[in-house]
Amino acid sequence: MAENELMKAEQITTFESGNEMAAMAAAQINYHIMGYFPITPSTEIAQYLDVMKTRGEHDIKLIAADGEHGSAGICYGAATTGARVFNATSANGLMYMLEQLPVQAGTRFPMVMNLVTRAISGPLDIRGDHSDLYYALNTGWVILTARSPQAVYDMNIMALKISEHADVRLPVIVAYDGFFTSHQKRKVRYFSDRATVQQFVGECPSQFPHVDVNNPITIGAHMNGDDLTNNHYQQSNAMYRAGEIFKEVAKEYGELSGRSYEALDLYEMEDAEVAVFLLNSAAETAKDVVDRLRKQGVKAGVISPNIIRPFPKEEIKAALKDVKVLLVGERADSYGANGPNLTHEVKSALQEIKGNETLVLSRVFGLGGKDFYPEDAQSFFNEAIEALQTGEVQKTFDYHGVQPGQDDKAIKPILTPHTGDVYKTGLIQVTPDEETGKLKVRIPPIRALMEKPKRLAPGHGACPGCGIFPALELFFKGIEGDVVVLYQTGCAYVVTTAYPHSSHKQTMIHNLFQNGPATLSGTLEAFLEKKRRGEIAVSDEATFVMITGDGGMDIGMGSAIGTALRNHKLIMLEYDNEGYMNTGSQMSYSTPIGNMTSTTGVGKTQQGKAFHHKDTAQIMAATGIPYVFTASEAFPQDLIKKAAKAQWYAQNVGTVYGKILITCPLNWKSNERDGAKIMEAAVNSCFFPLYEVENGDTVITYNPDARKKRIELAEWLQYMGKTKHLLREENAHLLREFEEEVNKRWMKLQAKHEHPGL
Repeated sequence: MAENELMKAEQITTFESGNEMAAMAAAQINYHIMGYFPITPSTEIAQYLDVMKTRGEHDIKLIAADGEHGSAGICYGAATTGARVFNATSANGLMYMLEQLPVQAGTRFPMVMNLVTRAISGPLDIRGDHSDLYYALNTGWVILTARSPQAVYDMNIMALKISEHADVRLPVIVAYDGFFTSHQKRKVRYFSDRATVQQFVGECPSQFPHVDVNNPITIGAHMNGDDLTNNHYQQSNAMYRAGEIFKEVAKEYGELSGRSYEALDLYEMEDAEVAVFLLNSAAETAKDVVDRLRKQGVKAGVISPNIIRPFPKEEIKAALKDVKVLLVGERADSYGANGPNLTHEVKSALQEIKGNETLVLSRVFGLGGKDFYPEDAQSFFNEAIEALQTGEVQKTFDYHGVQPGQDDKAIKPILTPHTGDVYKTGLIQVTPDEETGKLKVRIPPIRALMEKPKRLAPGHGACPGCGIFPALELFFKGIEGDVVVLYQTGCAYVVTTAYPHSSHKQTMIHNLFQNGPATLSGTLEAFLEKKRRGEIAVSDEATFVMITGDGGMDIGMGSAIGTALRNHKLIMLEYDNEGYMNTGSQMSYSTPIGNMTSTTGVGKTQQGKAFHHKDTAQIMAATGIPYVFTASEAFPQDLIKKAAKAQWYAQNVGTVYGKILITCPLNWKSNERDGAKIMEAAVNSCFFPLYEVENGDTVITYNPDARKKRIELAEWLQYMGKTKHLLREENAHLLREFEEEVNKRWMKLQAKHEHPGL
């Protein structure tokens, strides 16, 4: 990228990150809709846009989806109306929405999505590589790559113009490196007047088929083979045409901004004999090494594409026609293909040059966000130079930066894992009542259960005052014997497992939000089937528990309901901290109305979340499972008693669902020491009533009205910084609406308690 002296439009110079510049471009364009779901490291884009919206800086309708699959659906649906649509995601978020992406491209509806690249799970790693980007290569989306925050801003503006061009009409991805480009601040320039941006992208096109009540059309009709071939042929031609349109738009944008973007960013490639091919931020690092090598007389250069879909084949051929050795470095692999995707595409382009003898080396590097230093770039050039000098190469394809393990440094267990006998006390008695069929539970004084070892070892990384682990340990006091636990992604998982360490004393499995219940149901059924076949001892027993939280009952709701309907003998336990706390306190569907989160800000145009929280316990009760309960660490005996019931039902009848409200001082903006006080107030205000639904009958297990403990909702809200704005006079209507909903739910619960069977 080169910047000219003369700028034709007024611009402001500042220091910002890639995520900030993506949000800035979106706000200046003023999209109609952004459907989104938080995932690190792209989450900040929605957060920045929410903050800007509270200040009245754009009119974008921000729609928080129930998961990335939902966000892609929201965006596609919005695009069918001819609206301008925006999204941002990363890693497994892209994977979850993947089946939706070819739908949008194949039906030719424009939009722009920022892909803040991150390692694909598993194992889970939240840092940046390109393994997610490579899954997008065959979706039919145009893909631009941005090496710097400046390029993120510029390409977001160019992307929309390309996407909406009459000869293209394809959605566009702007991809940049997670935690490198996304979070690191660098010098940038942006247009001071958003009218400049809006004039550049032009009016929203209306001539293409779209949802219009005055002109009915059918969108997405299924096709036979011939029709589908013709459709894809047109789509293919549009993709190649997008490469030409990119050049036209980049030229026009360069005249406006003074910044030019060619299909390839070529650094010292005029006479290069050895070169490296790198995407995005790594290319910037390699340029410093080229400067050093040039001073030593080595003709070295760097190639970095600004667009990879369509692949700039002709530009690659021109740039490499005289290069003797090229090393292609990629932050992803195509397992078993003897080189990742772009390596083969570069080789394919070179084959079209008659007599070309360029030697291409391929190296996978930087997986999971492993830093790429000048020393690494130097190593790449050293391999290329050695191949140039000797004409010999030991491996044309290899991984860079692999560290062999050493047996003498193998990590030894610090704590011995526990098995069932240490968790059996015999002090908890659970027996069915012969007349009612309900369970009778007798638990000893809590101090008698304190000798039972904890299921989690100390030393995990939870925040001070976190309510997850006190609540979980209380729950496990009521569980006798072995457990097999699955943790969905969230705080409880992240802070207890960081390879090669683990805080879990019993078997723990991890899977992502959207599939935890289904995964554990498979584990359970395989365990039971192996036992039936005699492959596991009949005496081996375990209680299977899935633990979710941090919004996991949003994106994972479908899997949870499916598991419940199949009635597997397991427990689903939700710790509810009222948000996506693992990714930085974004709004979830469990967030109460009016609560401030990082995506439901408080300002002159909005006052926190706009709708009521999801009543997960009632949703799960509606599936007809044998036992559902709510609990709180502020009422420990109630919690332990319900845990004991949960185990009996899970082992003897079927699926159990439990919900425990827990504190998150960091994101609730509350005092760490006030956890039990806040939880007690939540129960006594009837915001979080304690009850159980046993075989369809509802019983309130603690009634603050009957105990004369009832308090006003405001008394609970005052403890938390995230809700104090609701106590201001100007927000009295919001508080009243919140109170009315709490009272309505409490009255319904009382009616169910008084009339079994409701």
